[in-house]
Amino acid sequence: MLGRTGLDVSLVSLGTGGPSGFGQSRGATSEEQYALVHGALDMGINFFDTAAGYRKSEELLGQTLKDVPRDKYILASKCSLTTSFQDYSDFLPAERIVEQCEQSLARLGLDVIDVYQLHGVHPDYYQETVERFYPVLDKLRDQGKIRFLGITETFQVDPSHKMLEHAVPGGLWDTIMVKYGILNQTAAHRLLPLCIEHDVGVLNMATVRVALATPEALTNLVADWIEKGFLTPNDLPTDDPLGWLVDDVSPNVVAASYKFGAEPPAISTVLTGTANLEHLRENVEAILGPGLPEEKKQRLAYVLGHIADGGV
Repeated sequence: MLGRTGLDVSLVSLGTGGPSGFGQSRGATSEEQYALVHGALDMGINFFDTAAGYRKSEELLGQTLKDVPRDKYILASKCSLTTSFQDYSDFLPAERIVEQCEQSLARLGLDVIDVYQLHGVHPDYYQETVERFYPVLDKLRDQGKIRFLGITETFQVDPSHKMLEHAVPGGLWDTIMVKYGILNQTAAHRLLPLCIEHDVGVLNMATVRVALATPEALTNLVADWIEKGFLTPNDLPTDDPLGWLVDDVSPNVVAASYKFGAEPPAISTVLTGTANLEHLRENVEAILGPGLPEEKKQRLAYVLGHIADGGV
């Protein structure tokens, strides 16, 4: 269940942002995108996440879903609040949210968006964001153009999730989108328990990104954390730092990472942004398969659980 929404979502969901951008980064064809979405549906995935700011993702996703019965999937999108992600104080006029919502509906070919999220809210501007935009969102919900309201974080500037920790108890948001994983465990300390307490649905984004998917990047990250004093040379081996996670049920670090990201009870669904159908199948098998052994989870929490680094 996605918190108090009553929406029954798949534990694995398909995102259309991130480095792949629904395959736009590598020039995926419409046939490939169609095969990806329908392959996801065949695997039991029923939750799809997109955003107005993800290039043409809304339009492309809408095209792949146009022949799918509306009750067979749940769709989340996002609106932008500022002119760019470089200046979080340069707010758009509130009426632009209405325009964005209507444009998203048109691109997606829908009458209603299930979960409409504020995209990348900066912690320093949370209160102003609520005052400016929440009344508009509330009106859109009353008009039946959106069903539930969500908020997503700017992890780069708020890796300890202080904004979401403040937002969740306020009762305004049905869902949050958070970054939680092996290298980003801070949400487990306070935020995820708060979401259970207040019945807020949790969408887990970016569980696996470059540092976990690329051995060289992971090695460099661990070296950087040792230099910063986050780790000692005895905490993790400098060569293949997370290789000890690989075993019969986790054939690689990526599989182990997805297992870890799906484990907390508060997390309703784990987004995967791959545009490769075989990779999607592997991610689903990892998440739905046996979890990490308890001793490995404990070691991960002991060694990495305290690190809050927005550069990951």
